[in-house]
Amino acid sequence: MTSTLPAAVAIMLGKITAISAKRAYDLRVSTTPAVSADPLRELNRQRVLEQLSRSGALTQSELGRTTGLSRTTISSILTELRDGGLVEDVRAEDPGRRGRGRPATLVTLAPPPGYAAAVDFGQRHVRVAVAALAPRVLAERVEPFDTPRSGRDALDEAAALLARVIPEAGLEREQLSRVVLGVPGPLDPATGNLLSGVILPGWTRIDPAVELQRRIGIPVTAENDANLGALGEAAFGAAKGLGDVVYVKVATGIGAGLVLGGRLHRGTSGIAGEIGHVQVRTDGLPCRCGSTGCLEAVVRVPQLLADLTPPGGPALTLPRLLERVRAGEPTAVAAMRSAGREIGRVVAPLCNALNPAAVVMGGLLGPVGQPLLDGVRESIDEHAQQGAAEAVTVLAGTLGDRAEVLGALALAAQEAGHRIGPSALAAP
Repeated sequence: MTSTLPAAVAIMLGKITAISAKRAYDLRVSTTPAVSADPLRELNRQRVLEQLSRSGALTQSELGRTTGLSRTTISSILTELRDGGLVEDVRAEDPGRRGRGRPATLVTLAPPPGYAAAVDFGQRHVRVAVAALAPRVLAERVEPFDTPRSGRDALDEAAALLARVIPEAGLEREQLSRVVLGVPGPLDPATGNLLSGVILPGWTRIDPAVELQRRIGIPVTAENDANLGALGEAAFGAAKGLGDVVYVKVATGIGAGLVLGGRLHRGTSGIAGEIGHVQVRTDGLPCRCGSTGCLEAVVRVPQLLADLTPPGGPALTLPRLLERVRAGEPTAVAAMRSAGREIGRVVAPLCNALNPAAVVMGGLLGPVGQPLLDGVRESIDEHAQQGAAEAVTVLAGTLGDRAEVLGALALAAQEAGHRIGPSALAAP
């Protein structure tokens, strides 16, 4: 039987193969013991690395129980992996995992050396963070910016902000191995360009990764912001530890990010999760995509604020809307519950098709909380198959407006071959 390994494990196994072929492989020390080419031995190492990738830190006894390998075999394999710099020992912080009077020793995948940066473009902001690939945020800034107006100006702003944040992190630019850039729209996997100019009209025919790399001289990966939000919540937030997650970002637009089997799912042409332009009303409002009655036209934040603004009254702001919901004001609560039901009608077929463990609500409406979640839950229960509906939990995101930038750092660490688990990503 052939199994598909997580990316981090596959990279690690590649390193082990290199050790075997060269008889020495410099990871953190000048030499490492030769690794046997015995196929059974290689399979056992693979089982250990896969288990650590899935579970995070484990004691040697737990590794033995979960892999079915003997204590002697586990001990021998861990010695080789430690010598190769692929795993390391940490002390258990959980009092329930103490040994005889002292903290138990846990084994975990070793973080790679190096640093990375993340850039998150929203409709009205640009956020930059610099982190160790462990990962741990070292410095972070967010500045208001009219992102849709000009892609080149926005990328200039991001480069300038990076130039300020890197020294604040105590680093030189040359120490960064990569940058991950998030943009609010799907990217063409063939060209790197945004697939639609509707969301960011000033970004037409711009490859954001190439353009930012040209400005900063560091390798850049570009990714859809909802995808990064999904990865952030799955790695560090509300869905931490869950392999199959649908993340819904409700902001000036609506999109979803999909994490399946612990990895981002982008689809063949990069538009997986573009739920904002599913038609929910045949006689609905015009949508900026050119259609009518799209989910985005009905429940995106500017439309909700307009719907709740009384005729002739002052425009309702998002902070004021959140205040009204928290105070239990009936009109605001009902509007959020109705918005949740509309979103849930579109998410329900995803639950049928993908059978996720969680639907996480994020973006500007993430802080709304229970009324929105209740509406999503009601529609999933009504429109999804019973088994799929019973299996999924509807959660509020916990990372707030940092979900995308933290997801970008998670992706940077994954690209470097590090498993993202319950590491702390606190604000600096």
